[in-house]
Amino acid sequence: MLTDKIVVLGITGSIAAYKAAELASKLTHAGVRVDVVMTDAAQKFISPLTLRSLTHRPVAADMWETSEESRISHISLAQAADVVVIAPATANIIARIACGMADDLLSAAVLATRAPVIIATAMNVNMYENSVTQDNLAKLKKRGFTIVEPGTGSLACGTVGKGRLAEIEQIIGAIKMVLGKEGDMKGKKVVVTAGGTREPIDPVRFIGNRSSGKMGYALAEAARDRGASVTLISAASLPQPGGMEVVYVESAGQMLEAVQNAVKKTDALVMAAAVADFRPKVMAKSKIKKAALALNMELERTPDILAEVDGNFIRVGFAAESENLVVNAKKKLADKVLDLIVANDVTAPGSGFSTDTNKVTLISRDGNKEALPLMTKREVADKVWDWVVTNE
Repeated sequence: MLTDKIVVLGITGSIAAYKAAELASKLTHAGVRVDVVMTDAAQKFISPLTLRSLTHRPVAADMWETSEESRISHISLAQAADVVVIAPATANIIARIACGMADDLLSAAVLATRAPVIIATAMNVNMYENSVTQDNLAKLKKRGFTIVEPGTGSLACGTVGKGRLAEIEQIIGAIKMVLGKEGDMKGKKVVVTAGGTREPIDPVRFIGNRSSGKMGYALAEAARDRGASVTLISAASLPQPGGMEVVYVESAGQMLEAVQNAVKKTDALVMAAAVADFRPKVMAKSKIKKAALALNMELERTPDILAEVDGNFIRVGFAAESENLVVNAKKKLADKVLDLIVANDVTAPGSGFSTDTNKVTLISRDGNKEALPLMTKREVADKVWDWVVTNE
């Protein structure tokens, strides 16, 4: 969805400016035309030549530049952009844009554009938490700007707190979300679960499964890119995707609670997570020593999330089977009162856990069955959403 799009990438005077080079590079490799605009302060941290080499495009830095090669005015940038992204965005540029200032090329381009604007903040934690900065961000949100919140960690100033530029994949996720807002799932709200739950035995050990969460993440990202508002409930250890709400859980009980909260205003629930069927009836309060591992452990069933969640929305489940694929999937479809079940044989080549591909059969409540060839998990995700869009 990024191919042939035009992104105006604004870079401001933050130590995180060097990370914009990676963003520019990844966007360019994805087929995006990246037009970089740098403030004077940004050039103190990273050279325009670096960005020019990565994007194969001239870099705009001076509002008054008149050379033939650099005839990129704030108006032409504003009109050409599919989306404007400022990464990193300092407290200074946020304040100036919030006030409607247009005294340099970047702020003038933002004021002149009709394209959506994404602000990826990066600054000292105290500057970020200052009420002035928070008021300015609130103003921009109210005006329709998309704000990519900073991460928490060690900052260049030596302190620890919220202020680090978000991960590049999160910023790219926000770009995809913004560009996909007019897709065929515009206005829809969906909930996707992903990963394998962990049921604690003691503070160290747990009962789990082999699920990586890749299928669930592909579903969440595909829905986001098609215009849906996505809540991803994750028990996986994958990088956090951007452009969606992510709720992290560990156990089946935590996932049930998160799903119940999330589906109150949803159009579809897709349960791609591999929820553990059993958990220890009693969790040991301290680590069980190796000498005691021959003990007998009493298990109890975990909650059946699909059975316990009520609501008027499309329900999609997954069946990871090792035998009798269709028969077992149809039984699960009926038992859990699903609209669609996605069945896959985890023993088939390319269709097991942790792979980037999957070979599935879609079985709907009305008895229709579609066996899909081996596909990437993203392609499978789009097939699932195609069915949801057609049958909602």
